[in-house]
Amino acid sequence: MPRPIEAIIHQPALAHNLHRAQACAPDAKVWAVVKANAYGHGIDRVFEALRAADGFALLDLNEAQQLRDLGWRGPVLLLEGCFETRDLELCSRLRLWHVVHCEQQIDALAMHKTHEPHRVFLKMNSGMNRLGFGPQAFRAAWTRLNALPQVDEISLMTHFSDADGPRFGQDGIVHQMSRFQAATHDLLGERSLSNSAATLRYHQRTEVRADWVRAGIMTYGGVPDFPEHNMQHWQLRPAMTLRSRIIAVQNIEAGETVGYGSQFRAEAPMRVGTVACGYADGYPRHCPTDTPVLIDGQRSRTLGRVSMDMLGVDLSGLPQSGVSSEVTLWGQGPKGSVLPIDEVARSAGTISYELMCALARRVPVSIEALA
Repeated sequence: MPRPIEAIIHQPALAHNLHRAQACAPDAKVWAVVKANAYGHGIDRVFEALRAADGFALLDLNEAQQLRDLGWRGPVLLLEGCFETRDLELCSRLRLWHVVHCEQQIDALAMHKTHEPHRVFLKMNSGMNRLGFGPQAFRAAWTRLNALPQVDEISLMTHFSDADGPRFGQDGIVHQMSRFQAATHDLLGERSLSNSAATLRYHQRTEVRADWVRAGIMTYGGVPDFPEHNMQHWQLRPAMTLRSRIIAVQNIEAGETVGYGSQFRAEAPMRVGTVACGYADGYPRHCPTDTPVLIDGQRSRTLGRVSMDMLGVDLSGLPQSGVSSEVTLWGQGPKGSVLPIDEVARSAGTISYELMCALARRVPVSIEALA
């Protein structure tokens, strides 16, 4: 039989989370963000669950082609725009919308020969300091784009750096909103402002409402402002489960250790389960002892260092659990139990995005399909 580890992609959870984004922004259109192969879930696995989105946003031209091959005929947005002038040919052929964030991309459009003008999203650097035109240069960029016959409609966008919490003890988005509004108040074009964090936290504020929201991590059940808020607070559901089974049990005495480097030492006699999951499967090696797991739906913890193919778990207080017991590393467990991926990520000193994207190719993936 195959090694007893698998990931499950829950299409009903994806559809539910997309609906939550739509409920938070009822007057806006929603981009389902599927960059990085749908945050590690697989574009082909999430597509049917996300067809109710108004558009898909991503980075890679091959992924855009995949969406068209799957039958999507609606908007597709390249969030980083085009990297080379020749990319514009594929944008024309696939009818892609694309972000413009620098002068070189405007130069490329000016040289591009096309029969169909392009829909572009002009990006402002309102304080993230990653991509985009600064407020002082934004109007000139808009004016230049507006004069090009290669450009049809120009939409306006920015990206919040601190929507998931306060900035220097103050409101996390007010400094960027004020810059964006001051520079764009009289410019024509649809607006796209809110990522997942802003969609969840600030959707009731009128100044944040816009024509498009970008539902990224929330689509997959990740909580952008964890641990301030959790999955239950935002009414999200985990879209990915990583689960395996116990393949061995060791009975150890007080003073004995578990795993490489003897990082865990038992204080009393105990049972230790060995799980078929390790860092080669995408489980973080730097998860310390006490990282939460579910064993047969009951909360327990990891013990010692994570190995390439295995990790140790505590079977104390779980006398019915042993070899072949189901272990939920994150996601939906048996009997309605849930282990939020954000809890595991926090223990590992990272965020849920990284765990989702790091799922290894060797892990078999199945789909819980829509009803």
